[in-house]
Amino acid sequence: MLTRRTICAALAGGLAAPVVSRAAAQTTPEIHRAVEKLSQLHAILVRRGDKLLVSELRHGGLDRVTNIKSCSKSLVALLLGAAAARGEIPGVAAKLGDLAPGLIPEEAAKGAADLSMLDLVTLRAGLAPTSGANYGKWVASKNWVSYVLSQPMIAAPGGPMIYSTGSTHVLGAVLAEVSGRSLLTLARERLGEPLGLEIPSWTRDPQGFYLGGNDMALTPRGMLRVALMMRDGGRYDGEQVLPPDWIRESLIPRTHSPYSGLGYGYGWFLSDSGWIVARGYGGQIIAAHPEKDLAVAVASDPGRPATSGGYFGALMDLLEGPVLALG
Repeated sequence: MLTRRTICAALAGGLAAPVVSRAAAQTTPEIHRAVEKLSQLHAILVRRGDKLLVSELRHGGLDRVTNIKSCSKSLVALLLGAAAARGEIPGVAAKLGDLAPGLIPEEAAKGAADLSMLDLVTLRAGLAPTSGANYGKWVASKNWVSYVLSQPMIAAPGGPMIYSTGSTHVLGAVLAEVSGRSLLTLARERLGEPLGLEIPSWTRDPQGFYLGGNDMALTPRGMLRVALMMRDGGRYDGEQVLPPDWIRESLIPRTHSPYSGLGYGYGWFLSDSGWIVARGYGGQIIAAHPEKDLAVAVASDPGRPATSGGYFGALMDLLEGPVLALG
């Protein structure tokens, strides 16, 4: 039986209660009706400006952490921007062999050392993927970074998108190497502290590198704070968390998903209508629409698939329809 809580009082964490306009009042019932049909959905938060217009909770809690799955890739991309801002990498053109040669195994694919941070963050490394059917074998290996870099090149680096968590894992390992801090520490210091996020520890590989690209956890309210920062050009609560130039560069489509057709920048999916989207297995979504002043967080059942032609497609229809109409 559906349990729905529409929160109209002031919420903890600085999320003000909404004063809903006539347009919003007409549109939010559409969102409620759509949510009732989405059995996988656990929670949805929609904020326009400084007003929380939608807060639906069906399972769990708004302050309980949930596995955001591959939304982690988008957060690792943000940490790449933080490293660039601190001079730990000279830019996205920097090569793996120059930044972290110790990560490259003897059996690495030809050209692995020349992979750029741009290739990794846009999922265009050219290496055979370690996601999907290949994921289990990869995480069962003795050295996850070496395994990724030893896969055959099936496309030229910088070519088509090859969705692979391994590419983001290598990127996370590079960030740990150049900063001298673990990916967990980087996430807590450079995103968690300025955004007021709780970021618990998550999966590590046999060498101790935190998994880059999967299994990070945030609360739905925390997901919304990331969305607000993306909406506001890297700012949150008056603080510039990430450089606005990095955010702008992140939102230039560098490739397109072969599954959804969405554009893809520095770790973020991009829709033609202007949505910026982090997408995780099961239907985890962190989304922002700067032009419409909208920020959205969706937490869903992390154990059920969400394909572009199924549940994820339904969530995108929700974003592109009644949610966008709130702007």
